[in-house]
Amino acid sequence: MAALLLLAGIGVALNWDLIRQTALGGYHDHDTVAPALPAGLHRPAILVFSKTNAFRHVEAIPAANELVRAIAARRGWSVFVTENGAAFEPSILSHFDAIMFNNATGDIFTPAQQAALRAWMESGGSFVGLHAAGDGSIPWPWYRERVIGAAFVGHPMNPQFQPGLVRFEDRSHPATRTLPARLSRTDEWYHFQRSPRHDVHVLAVLDEASLANRKIFGRDLSMGSDHPIAWWRCAGKGRVFYTAMGHRAESYDEPAMRAMIAGALDWAVGREAPACP
Repeated sequence: MAALLLLAGIGVALNWDLIRQTALGGYHDHDTVAPALPAGLHRPAILVFSKTNAFRHVEAIPAANELVRAIAARRGWSVFVTENGAAFEPSILSHFDAIMFNNATGDIFTPAQQAALRAWMESGGSFVGLHAAGDGSIPWPWYRERVIGAAFVGHPMNPQFQPGLVRFEDRSHPATRTLPARLSRTDEWYHFQRSPRHDVHVLAVLDEASLANRKIFGRDLSMGSDHPIAWWRCAGKGRVFYTAMGHRAESYDEPAMRAMIAGALDWAVGREAPACP
């Protein structure tokens, strides 16, 4: 028994960060000193934010950051990558056209920082969210309801990553215009409490019948025939794009994912319709 307890203690110690992130509510550190903006920042400009007080996608975050840098370089845009939540103050946000939450998770903002982001978006700032930005770990009702718009309930395990068929049902949006009607790809497939279709514009849906397993620890996560996986909406005057795809670093090497994110950013900086009122 002592040996088993010792082994259990060693296991907890070795995995404490993951346990804290996933089972104990994450961390609650809030940044209070704003970062300095880089010299030469010009418009259009994108702020890429990947602070993680909950689960951290250690491989996906740098891969997505590099993709955004490459997209911006081709278009002559500025990019500022940070994990400092104190960047969310009016004087800093005023320099940016769009913000990307690159797998940001957890309790990452003070109330003042939340208020600054909300005011910036509702007055016309745009938001692009990748994967874990919609995993429900950011404890902010306005963000969950008016930005993401869907309540995450889990993802299948055994296997965690599995091939799935994605149907791009709206290919008029810049994010999906160049994509095929159907695409098979491998990811960690997010499931939500219900479809958000009632107040978002769905771009892509997951065909659940294509998944080998839709359960986690015996619980069936199935949403049925309407399982949105990428959509856009408005938050006040602000444009919002979100995709639940993008857990693995390999995602950001896929031509379709690269094209979707590039198109989403084109739309977010206001280069293309549809506009928000």
